[in-house]
Amino acid sequence: MKKVLVINSSVRTLNSHSRKLTEVFVEHWKNLHENPTITFREIGTNPVTHINENWVNAAFTPEAKRTENDLEILKTSDSYIAELHEADCIVLGAPMYNWSIPSSLKAYIDQVLRLNETFKINPSNPENPYVGLLENKTLFLLLSRGSQGYEKGEPNAHMNFQTDYLKTIFNMMGITNIHVIAVNGSSLDAAILKQTIENSHQSIKSILDKEAL
Repeated sequence: MKKVLVINSSVRTLNSHSRKLTEVFVEHWKNLHENPTITFREIGTNPVTHINENWVNAAFTPEAKRTENDLEILKTSDSYIAELHEADCIVLGAPMYNWSIPSSLKAYIDQVLRLNETFKINPSNPENPYVGLLENKTLFLLLSRGSQGYEKGEPNAHMNFQTDYLKTIFNMMGITNIHVIAVNGSSLDAAILKQTIENSHQSIKSILDKEAL
């Protein structure tokens, strides 16, 4: 049975479109799998600790030389990374804040993007030196945006620092099988919003049905 990790990063608990997307995913996953293994990681309402100088020093200290204090500093990071390695399918719910991502999600990324833990360096390939260590995984980026036109070739694409950034980060960690599904226009006309919600929910179900994850 494949293991699922669901990460929610919205600060909103009510009327959160990204949370609704992850709920639709979980509900349909449960319909397709008997007794599924699903882990939930809440980083929207349980903010992630930002890294600091002590964290950086501990992370770049060789594992065999880390002190008890170093290990304590990296404890949260280690637990996040263990969840990523354990999961077969990662589901990330992320709203667009100020054309990017929530600060808690950026803090989470800083905690998990670690040398020799989720990626390593190949010095023989200076043009593409990063080798991801999260292998054979599927990622669902379940996104929400207040307006429309953020896809490639659309008027607001140049302001979308959400999608490509997240894809780049997870590509760097070794995940290339990525599905992007978004609710666009959450602050616009009610009819437009209703349609984009219906489309996004159906897209999630269709992908799960077709790929038999």
